[in-house]
Amino acid sequence: MMDKLTIRDVDLRGKRVLVRVDFNVPLDGETITDDTRIRAALPTIRYLHDEGARVILASHLGRPKGEPNPALSLRPISAHLTELLGFTTAFCPESIGPTAQAAVETLADGDILLLENVRFHKGEEKNDPVLAQAFAKLADVYVNDAFGAAHRAHATTEGVARLLSPAVAGLLMERELSVMGAALRDPERPFVAIIGGAKVSDKIKVIEHLLDKVDLLLIGGGMANTFLLAQGYAMGKSLVEGDQIDVAKALIVKAKDCGKDLLLPTDLVVANQFRADATARVAGLTEVGDDELALDIGPATRTAYKAALQDAKTVIWNGPMGVFEMTAFAAGTLAVAEAVADVQGTTIIGGGDSVAAVEQAGLAQRMTHISTGGGASLEFLEGRLLPGVEALTDR
Repeated sequence: MMDKLTIRDVDLRGKRVLVRVDFNVPLDGETITDDTRIRAALPTIRYLHDEGARVILASHLGRPKGEPNPALSLRPISAHLTELLGFTTAFCPESIGPTAQAAVETLADGDILLLENVRFHKGEEKNDPVLAQAFAKLADVYVNDAFGAAHRAHATTEGVARLLSPAVAGLLMERELSVMGAALRDPERPFVAIIGGAKVSDKIKVIEHLLDKVDLLLIGGGMANTFLLAQGYAMGKSLVEGDQIDVAKALIVKAKDCGKDLLLPTDLVVANQFRADATARVAGLTEVGDDELALDIGPATRTAYKAALQDAKTVIWNGPMGVFEMTAFAAGTLAVAEAVADVQGTTIIGGGDSVAAVEQAGLAQRMTHISTGGGASLEFLEGRLLPGVEALTDR
């Protein structure tokens, strides 16, 4: 990827720098319950501060549907950012227009200003050129450090990047694309991908793209049920996608034709209710009852998957092995997390629920890279161009 300019490549002192960050964090009232995405942006913000840039931060929060919504204001983020950085982050109650312009004009070199939620404007998600122009008026330089939003062509992720020059990548964006890009382009082998989650339909293109690159592919989660159904196993009341059975069969055939090993569960943890207090049992593939649901991979599968990861040198993991939010069905995801943490090589957690699972297991610090992007990570793993990256200035 890094044929794009980054913040290291440009003179920033005294420049008004519009930085698209991803501060879309969970809130309980005005309390931030997980500040991972904010912390991920700190290296870029500190770099800009130290270089004497006049920093203007722009982000979305939630889905306000193009209307101001006090419950989705970024004001609490500003206070928290001040605590994390150790120097003041000013807040502007508008994100464009005279109020925002006046706030920007008060900035001295190294100052930081956080604009109000950019999705309070209807044109943001529509990539409205007039709105993009309004944002461009605030700055001299554009920085995209919001990998988690880079797969969206919005006014602050793509539109404004076409209007300001240079438009460059922040340090988080650079790391996301460099680490995952290197793994896909020239991985140290054996290269293993672990794909889980609920639906085959969400991950078809990822699996197709990775089959050409990996040595081994492990499948788990609800999507494994559809693969098992495609192989003729009765899955009771388990989540399956009937319209994806032929797709699953085709992916199994493609793996064989490519000479790649595609591992599926050989046993399952099942229950007759989708509840945390449901009675769980281990079932072989021919033993799933008509009224039962498969909710995790079984112990034999856990052992096999851990063995498959033992010699890996590059691992990409996207999607849990079961309903890990429920203790009774978390063992498969935890076992895989521990096995990935033990890998002596590059380990990449590709966003979404996999990140929550790794953090829940207390293993985040043992991974090489944890992506901040769910949908963006998926599209990157599919081999797709990300609009927010494509719009940045070429070297």
